Amino acid sequence: MFKIKGISTKERTCDVLIVGSGAAGLSLALKLAENASVIVLSKGKLSEGSTLYAQGGIASVYAENDTIDSHVNDTIICGAGLCDVEAVKFTINHAKESMEWLIDIGIAFDRKEDKNGLEAYHLTKEGGHSHRRILHVADATGRSIETTLLSKATTHHNITLLEGYNAVDLITSKQLNLPANKVLGAYVWNRNQEKVETIKAKFITLATGGASKVYQYTSNPDVSCGDGIALAWRSGCRIANMEFNQFHPTCLYHPTARTFLLTEALRGEGAYLLRPDGTRFMPDFDDRAELAPRDIVARAIDYEMKRLGVDCMYLDITHKSKEFIVHHFPTTYKRCLLLGIDISTQSIPIVPAAHYSCGGVMIDQHGKTDIDGLYAVGEVTYTGLHGANRLASNSLLECVVYAHACADDITNQLRVYHSQPIFKIPSWDESQVQNSDEEVVIQHNWHELRLFMWDYVGIVRTNKRLERALHRVQMLQKEISEYYSNFKVSNSLLELRNLVQVAEIIIKSAINRKESRGLHYNVDYPDKLKNSKPTILCKEDN
Repeated sequence: MFKIKGISTKERTCDVLIVGSGAAGLSLALKLAENASVIVLSKGKLSEGSTLYAQGGIASVYAENDTIDSHVNDTIICGAGLCDVEAVKFTINHAKESMEWLIDIGIAFDRKEDKNGLEAYHLTKEGGHSHRRILHVADATGRSIETTLLSKATTHHNITLLEGYNAVDLITSKQLNLPANKVLGAYVWNRNQEKVETIKAKFITLATGGASKVYQYTSNPDVSCGDGIALAWRSGCRIANMEFNQFHPTCLYHPTARTFLLTEALRGEGAYLLRPDGTRFMPDFDDRAELAPRDIVARAIDYEMKRLGVDCMYLDITHKSKEFIVHHFPTTYKRCLLLGIDISTQSIPIVPAAHYSCGGVMIDQHGKTDIDGLYAVGEVTYTGLHGANRLASNSLLECVVYAHACADDITNQLRVYHSQPIFKIPSWDESQVQNSDEEVVIQHNWHELRLFMWDYVGIVRTNKRLERALHRVQMLQKEISEYYSNFKVSNSLLELRNLVQVAEIIIKSAINRKESRGLHYNVDYPDKLKNSKPTILCKEDN
């Protein structure tokens, strides 16, 4: 739904508009900027996003006893039969060169002396991996990557960074009754001046991250609202596999720190999962115990909590020395200590929390979507890499590999790019709307959405729960559509509008899958289908 009138007077232009300033968006911007003018939008602080909080690291084959085939095999096994094998091979075959690029721009991955006394990268191991292959910067890898990329982008003459800008809607030739179906620009809300502006671009890339904020409990920051998925859906792109929401098994259970993630590397280095009585339970569920894939570990924790009627389970690494813990997990140690938990002597209370969207906007190996000129990179996408469950530390890898592939394709397109025909984009029309005097309605709907998504579309699902969730979300959509038509936009309204849209896609995707596989577990369909395919939704069919 557009609110348009007349011709825009506040209009920016660029070669490439990138929506999102995490690892995917900034890697793309830096690769493009030598040959193109780039605008990067960030709806919050430029550094605020899931990348900043990523602790574990990036998976890549560096160990002598490791192989590309082994990494590929681990990814496919973890993906529970739904990975696109070509996408898996493409990503992992380009992993090392992508890591070398990060190293070249200043990422100092941890090192150690090998058995021969030579310096080598310190590699850790996480759930689902058969070898140590996780490059990391202590337990704050994402922070190192985000701050380094941002410092490079900030000083580049061809990159304009806009902080406090929400993308409201994409503008395509089809929507303006022009030939073909090409992206032309976007309406963006300037939060600082509280007005909608227009950006015209030859190419647009969505790098907005996932949609875990649709759930009541999540490890993600507040910005993870599925914005890019909703933008692409409204413009006509196909969306795939949104029923596969990864719940990280170990989020700190604490009244003032519910969003603090406890890195999987803790379990990779030997931490145990315990019941309140101090007994281990993961060996009862899987031979890999604490190093089983995340879907298995999260369901096991959920099962034990419900069986025992308790609020949390516990993660324990007290059998390791304090020196080891502080050296390898300084961020986790300091954060927990501030909350009164000394992880060198105490078990850590944990619960699963929504963490990662394994589905998203369908793209090819160049990052292209269904709309000409529109690309997408990172967690916002469905590449086929993750299948029904993401292998730990493949997410940042996907961001960088596909950012580089996307940059190469856009750069080639720009070399042969012919000037667009002159066209006029209607400006945003606010003549028929007013300021809202009922922001409490938005907050109420926001909390209702996140609560019923947690209760009905969480770790364990049923047909009845999904039907109830669909009914509730469609009622909310009607309310929000009416609200959006009558009031001026705001950050809360734009995010709620997108979250409700993405919630409907998640629910419909879950209803369409008549089996249990990977991250999607439905009590009414407990078995896997013999022949399973990705769930693909198209707006025109809904």
